[in-house]
Amino acid sequence: MENAFQVDLRGVVDLLSRHLYSSPRVYVRELLQNAADAITARAEGEGRVAIEVAEGQVRVHDNGVGLTEAEVHTLLATIGRSSKRDELGFARHEFLGQFGIGLLSGFLVADEIHVETRSVTGAPTVSWIGRSDGTYQVSPAPAERPEPGTTVTLKARRDAAEWVDPRTVAELAALYGSLLPIAVTVNGVATTADPPWLSPHDSPDARRAALLEYGRQLFGFTPFDVIDLDVPEAALTGVAFVLPSPANPTARATHRVYLKRMLLTERAEGVLPEWAFFARCVLDAGELRPTASREALYEDDLLEHTRDHLGRQLREWLVRLAETDPARLRAFLRLHHLGVKALALHDDDMLRLVDRWLEFETSDGPMTLAQFRTRHPQGRFTSSVDEFRQLSAVSGAQGVGLVNGGYVYDSDILQRLQRIDPDIRLDRLDPGELATHLGPVDPGADLAARPFLSAAARVLDPLGCELVLRDFDPASLPALYLTSRAAEHQAELREAKEAADDLWADVLGAMERTVAADRPRLVLNHRNPLVRRVVVLKDLSLAATAVEALYGMALLHGHHPLRAADTAALNRSFLGLLDWAVLGKE
Repeated sequence: MENAFQVDLRGVVDLLSRHLYSSPRVYVRELLQNAADAITARAEGEGRVAIEVAEGQVRVHDNGVGLTEAEVHTLLATIGRSSKRDELGFARHEFLGQFGIGLLSGFLVADEIHVETRSVTGAPTVSWIGRSDGTYQVSPAPAERPEPGTTVTLKARRDAAEWVDPRTVAELAALYGSLLPIAVTVNGVATTADPPWLSPHDSPDARRAALLEYGRQLFGFTPFDVIDLDVPEAALTGVAFVLPSPANPTARATHRVYLKRMLLTERAEGVLPEWAFFARCVLDAGELRPTASREALYEDDLLEHTRDHLGRQLREWLVRLAETDPARLRAFLRLHHLGVKALALHDDDMLRLVDRWLEFETSDGPMTLAQFRTRHPQGRFTSSVDEFRQLSAVSGAQGVGLVNGGYVYDSDILQRLQRIDPDIRLDRLDPGELATHLGPVDPGADLAARPFLSAAARVLDPLGCELVLRDFDPASLPALYLTSRAAEHQAELREAKEAADDLWADVLGAMERTVAADRPRLVLNHRNPLVRRVVVLKDLSLAATAVEALYGMALLHGHHPLRAADTAALNRSFLGLLDWAVLGKE
């Protein structure tokens, strides 16, 4: 024996209010949507929707297609049966509604929904009353409507009085229906207009000024620029407003989206590619699909195509800006360089734009990569900001150009430059190789420093570091700690070996033995006055303490991580020098 499901309408309304719709305010949108669809179905004459609000009651009149008594039973009293809607022509893609539950949103604010409707077929006016307890009644209307159309009446519950306030209803009607191609009034006041980006203007400058003002009113900022958007496959038009201040790339950008000129949401996500966080859009689409709540876009192939196409139009705007207004492009890059860098990671045109126009931090000061390569054909880059700050002055003084690749996306961009020019050579700097560019010490000074160098080597050997004496600029820098990538790898293996159990310690020990020995270097600068005094100290124990202090200072200056042994050496040298100073005073 087969049985039919029993539908509890109160449960359905609770589901709508708590889990489908974000707020009871959407009832205005759903009533407008139904009225607009009825007018679209009639397809003749000038469509009108008049909303009357008074004494806790909302009445929505339209001059649409209307319904016969049979259609009332089918469309107003059946939940979830879409086949009949299709047969009657109410599921065509040009209609706003697709889910057959719009009228139920009236139960979010009222316990009864009254509908009076007259069909264009000439059938008599029908009255329908639906109740939130799941019952309804259909009867002839007390009086004939003067023309085809429908009137929906809601009398708000006491707890929903705020949603039927005249001012609130007028604001919601303007919010959701301001761009509808039909006349909408609330208590006689018009609320509709053409989309600003489609409105006629006297000149391009007047249009641009009007759109910038529209963006200011909508988003609360005066846009840096406005960009026209168009995706024919999605029947989409609109504009993108470029933010006038830096945007947080981790924050989800939200946009204002209309579907068939009815507002879908003010907070649509995923409309633009992630790298385009510098823009806010206002769009109207005819073919994109909404979710069931009609408060977001359904993720499908068309939305993905639309997102890619909009991203391409933003990229083309940047390319045009580079060709027509370089000064404005530089101003844009100062604000939104992160978005352009993110795009340059997978777009060669944007990579060329970054290479030519975006300034990077270099050892010669801020300059574009193209300028840097002209000055330093064999230049290098660092992969961290700390490494650049430690080495830029030294490398610059030795004629080795250095780019700071430590910021977000920079290293990836620098390594990707060969995609646009195979002859570009801009490799990562291995700090160990910088020692080869530092000048040797005068032979006489080197001979006089031999006793010191031997004592210092004994101090640094337990720390896994070699001592080198060189003569280089800047003279203000007494010591430089240089470690190659191979030495860093060895240090990581040793740390992992110390923390591992016996089995893994043996494995890591075997790996460590296969790596060529390469130790970090502490390079003392003989051009520095303090170093020159230290290397000729007669008291070798004091010289050893001074070397430990210079070693610790070089680690701190280079922002290198301190091991337990490094911290102990730093503390020991500080206390030793303090003790020596106190004894010397006494």
